[in-house]
Formats: sequence, structure tokens, C-alpha cells
Amino acid sequence: QLQASGGGLVQPGGSLRLSCTASGSIPGINAMGWYRQAPGKQRELVATITRRGTTNYAASVKGRFTISRDNAKNTVYLQMNTLAPEDTAVYYCNALTYGGYGYWGQGTKVTVSS
Repeated sequence: QLQASGGGLVQPGGSLRLSCTASGSIPGINAMGWYRQAPGKQRELVATITRRGTTNYAASVKGRFTISRDNAKNTVYLQMNTLAPEDTAVYYCNALTYGGYGYWGQGTKVTVSS
């Protein structure tokens, strides 16, 4: 129901853009966002955006990452710039409905290494 793409291997300082599209079977999506989980660590919030465009970022990515969405396409994007090795993780897309139900994508792996 949530299909993420765009992960890969990038050198430190590089950029990647993640995309996630929600299928039409998920009704009433309000917020969409990205979370990540590094090896041996808990899943953490990266950024979220509401349907009206209000954004929220983790302190560690503020100024480097930008979240955006296309409501007509039910798609959320994460532009990641100035990537660092500590950004290496599996990135998961999330959708939260107005009814409070959460949905997760399958994850896309981002590796930052020289």
C-alpha cells in the first residue's frame, strides 16, 4: 500500500531523493513521513508533512533534508543533501490517516560511504 523507492549507495556529501506513493486503498491520509532505522538502533523520525504542508524535522537532519508531497499523487518525497555516514539506515515511509491509523512501507536502504 506504500511503495518507497530511491535508496542506494552515495558518497559522503552527496544527495539522494526518496519517493513514496500511497495506493488508493488507504483512505483519508493526513500526515506522511519518513522514519529510519540504523543497524542496532531503534526506528526514529526523520521528517513528516501534513496534508496542508506543515513540516516537522528531526534536529539531526534539519537544514539538510527537505520533505515535500504531492497530494494529487499521494506521494511524499525526501530530498537528502549533504549526506553523512550517520545517515546510513533503512528509510521507511509512513502514512497516518485522519482516523489515526498508521501504515508503513517496505523500507528503502540508504548507505553513505566512500
